[in-house]
Amino acid sequence: MDTVGGAGSQSTATLTLPHTAKLLSCRVLDTVHQPVRQAKFEVTDPIGRRVVSGETDPYGGFTAAVPEGEYRLSVTAEGYAPFHGATLVGDPAQPGTAEIILDSVEPPLLPQPGHWELDPTHSSIGFTARHIGFARIHGRFGTFAGAVRIAERMEDSSMHVIIDAASIDTGLRMRDDHLRSADFLDAARFPTVEFYSERFIHRGGSRWTVAGALTLHGVSRTVTLDTQYLGNGTGLEGEPRAACRATAELQREDFTLNWQSILAHGIAAIGSRVEVTLDVQIVHKA
Repeated sequence: MDTVGGAGSQSTATLTLPHTAKLLSCRVLDTVHQPVRQAKFEVTDPIGRRVVSGETDPYGGFTAAVPEGEYRLSVTAEGYAPFHGATLVGDPAQPGTAEIILDSVEPPLLPQPGHWELDPTHSSIGFTARHIGFARIHGRFGTFAGAVRIAERMEDSSMHVIIDAASIDTGLRMRDDHLRSADFLDAARFPTVEFYSERFIHRGGSRWTVAGALTLHGVSRTVTLDTQYLGNGTGLEGEPRAACRATAELQREDFTLNWQSILAHGIAAIGSRVEVTLDVQIVHKA
């Protein structure tokens, strides 16, 4: 039996563990011994199978009940170098609570101010939708263009992306023709999908939020891109380049894409949620 409580608490909570269970307890701290909250941790067995995973609490701690034995522990947090180590749970020689110190890392340098163009030959705009309740359909848009204006202060930057709706490609012509039809994108009436943003919000490290208006099927809605900036470099011809990866989740009914077919047992042929993934390279315009 293990108890959890504090000197200032009004009551003490009691946690009863199975007799085969042991507590794995750690605190994640930075180099000045401040807690790292919401660090992601994963505990695996010696052959790599995941046993438990989660995030650290506001004090940088996490605790899990696991069978006695040897484990591998991985901890990652935005702005810090990842930690990988081994621990032996149930060994009396091991301390009750281990401290893990994460070293901070510098975020990648931001692209220089100026006008940049999206490079479609080294970029992709893809999506995933649920099919008949359990499978997934993967697709992409083959034709698109875009421009990014990088300001002196990155938060003041803007971007505009235009996608050819008829360039949708899921690898099956009959399905693609249906997606282009009036049941879905209605590409004849609404030939483009557009995204425009003037809100670049730094979340820490290399993580950014890019919020803007997505116009799809004649309807505009605010969409937020969860963006990881991957850094900048130089292309084969000496041109400055920068890259990022972004994800977003759309509800197709928000854009009046309401076509649906219900299969046996009330299962929808196509799910309402669409996951969008962008892998983008931009090139600086001289």
